[in-house]
Amino acid sequence: MRSFLFAVAYWVLSIFYVLLACLAALLPARAPMAAMIRLYTKRMLAAMHWVAGIKVDLRGRERLPEGSFIVAGKHQSWGDGFVMFANVDNLVFVTGDHLEKIPLLRGLLRRLGAIVVDSCGGPEARKALSESAAQAHAHGRRILIYPEGHLAKAGEKFRYRTGVYYMYRDFGMPVVPVATNLGLFWPQQDFRKHPGTATVEFLDPIPVGLERDEFMARLEGAMEARTAELIAMATGEPVRPEVLVPTPGE
Repeated sequence: MRSFLFAVAYWVLSIFYVLLACLAALLPARAPMAAMIRLYTKRMLAAMHWVAGIKVDLRGRERLPEGSFIVAGKHQSWGDGFVMFANVDNLVFVTGDHLEKIPLLRGLLRRLGAIVVDSCGGPEARKALSESAAQAHAHGRRILIYPEGHLAKAGEKFRYRTGVYYMYRDFGMPVVPVATNLGLFWPQQDFRKHPGTATVEFLDPIPVGLERDEFMARLEGAMEARTAELIAMATGEPVRPEVLVPTPGE
């Protein structure tokens, strides 16, 4: 019953705030639409808590740097983005081009300043990512990216892509890794939700200046190790390393 009621709340809130965002998009400034998105995500977190029974314990906010930075998140749940947008100011995000195929979302994504890249990856996708990220950086925004590029089941991981490194290198911004066990309570895009307290944690920022291999190893090591600990904490089972699985489409 909780899952059904949350599904109703999800669509009511989404339709209502998308319509408000469309109106805000008519204004010359980005701020009104960004405010609508922030309010929407806060309302969605409230619905997760009071309707679905999923409370989010957000840790490590004191670790967020001042100014521009990159948030590199572990992606287990459709709810991950709600947590980030509700708690990180002036945020834009990197997304695959599948969302641009939805006519209404295409205009909203562009107006919001989302960084849209080819989901298949490759040199062209990396170039587009760099150009769009440069615009976001020039406006002093924080950038959210999921290095695996796909929603993974709790306890699993995909190959980490290097796009996050090139943003880190080109713009000299620190990267804040994010660990989570939210996928235990709202798995990927599943209809069924599981009540409980999910933990999302900002980890220590990775300072600028590292070479690619060292950076990628440090990023993946921090995210996966802490995510495994958070999963063990929630399940009461021993800590188990995340299992590497094939990336969809590869």
